[in-house]
Amino acid sequence: MTKKLLVLASSPRIKGNSTTLAARAAETAQASGMEVEIIHLCRLKIKPCYACDCCKEGKKYCTLKDDMQEIYPKLLAADALILASPVYFYNYSAQLKCCIDRWYGLWNNRRDFLRGKPVGVILTYEDTNLEISGGINAVHSLESTLNYIGAEYMGCVHGPMAAVGDAAKNPEIMENAAQLGQKLAEALLK
Repeated sequence: MTKKLLVLASSPRIKGNSTTLAARAAETAQASGMEVEIIHLCRLKIKPCYACDCCKEGKKYCTLKDDMQEIYPKLLAADALILASPVYFYNYSAQLKCCIDRWYGLWNNRRDFLRGKPVGVILTYEDTNLEISGGINAVHSLESTLNYIGAEYMGCVHGPMAAVGDAAKNPEIMENAAQLGQKLAEALLK
């Protein structure tokens, strides 16, 4: 059975640097035999969690009727995940944060939805390094979240890039992204 990689690309720029790197990782995973789907979160309407706790009643993952309903079954079906985001004001994007907050409904009904599944992170930022940019906050936040829900954190590809297109001009970071895709594939296809 073909293993599935789901990529949640959260940049509002469809051709942004984090999306470019995510596409490179996905390309490598696909070349290794994985089925890949990239979801551009900026194209979706995902409401924030209303904290109604209806998800705790076990009837459905979430009562909010929005595009997150389409993502829940894809998260369940995924064998691996990539979370890709630019760093905005010292953390990952609001689009990704809103999506992850809505995992709460899924987690309340299926605590195993990412347990043991390999997850890679891709972050881009404008400043000179991970610490100054605040990207380190995104790494800590995502790694902590993934560890809490039992996913297998496979590492983070990150780098400074200011202008759209900078990722594609940087062979080293493109190779790092390709290696992340390969690492995810190898974790599943061994």
